Amino acid sequence: MSLTIPNFEYHRIPVADGVDLNTAVGGSGSPIVLLHGFPQTHLMWRHVAAALAEDHTVIVPDLRGYGASDKPADVGETYSKRTMGADVIAIARALGHERFALVSHDRGALVAFRTAMDHPDAVTHAAFLDVLPTLDTWDAMHGVSAAVGFHLFLMAQPVGLPETMIENSADDFFGYFLDLWTKNPDAIPEEYRRAYLDASAAAVPSIVADYRATASIDVAHDQADADLGTQLSMPVSVVQQDWGAALGYDATALWKRWAPNLAHYTTDAGHFMAEESPAEIEAVIQELLVR
Repeated sequence: MSLTIPNFEYHRIPVADGVDLNTAVGGSGSPIVLLHGFPQTHLMWRHVAAALAEDHTVIVPDLRGYGASDKPADVGETYSKRTMGADVIAIARALGHERFALVSHDRGALVAFRTAMDHPDAVTHAAFLDVLPTLDTWDAMHGVSAAVGFHLFLMAQPVGLPETMIENSADDFFGYFLDLWTKNPDAIPEEYRRAYLDASAAAVPSIVADYRATASIDVAHDQADADLGTQLSMPVSVVQQDWGAALGYDATALWKRWAPNLAHYTTDAGHFMAEESPAEIEAVIQELLVR
């Protein structure tokens, strides 16, 4: 039996021709959309979603290409963050919401960033966990410190090599990140770890396509906004590990360029902070929503 978020209803919501996204919905009140990261599924939000559902309608999809959502073949901009951001808008509207708060982690945060940039009238508040915007990520990855992001470069390669390498060692590849990036391994119980590994192994081509887009079309979209000086107009909260200093940049200053109405936090939790420190993340979200 597959894992679910208790007391949430599950839907398959069409977002484009032939593309449906697996989406959990719970609670009632003002809407909040939660977007997961790599190499996970919507289940990473199970603790935070349950807490937020006491006062809000909480919408938790698997991103296109991940989890139980559809995984269309990569053609053109299929996995651009602009396309994936349009998915978020489509889900919210299908559930009757024209405006919503958007909370996101890792890969989902890149989707959320593009959603908020492209649809500022729809996103009332935005939170981003342990990520930098695309342009800043690539600028930060230089010298020997770039080794921490080797997977970004691997999955940026043309179709063929990265898919073959990862498919031939899927558990080792995806498990490496689950282990390396977790300060408290108990925060991801074995059944959830297994669920993430199985879901990722079944989605290698689409996961690679998501990353490949971030080394190509997503860069172009973000650069166009940077050239125009476009910024996020809504209140923004960012929570990160304190790894900016180790990589030689000021994370708060980088985010401030994009989000003038910014609250920036650092955490002692690991990368998977919504599972390692859910009460802390819920508190940040609650503070964001009253700004």
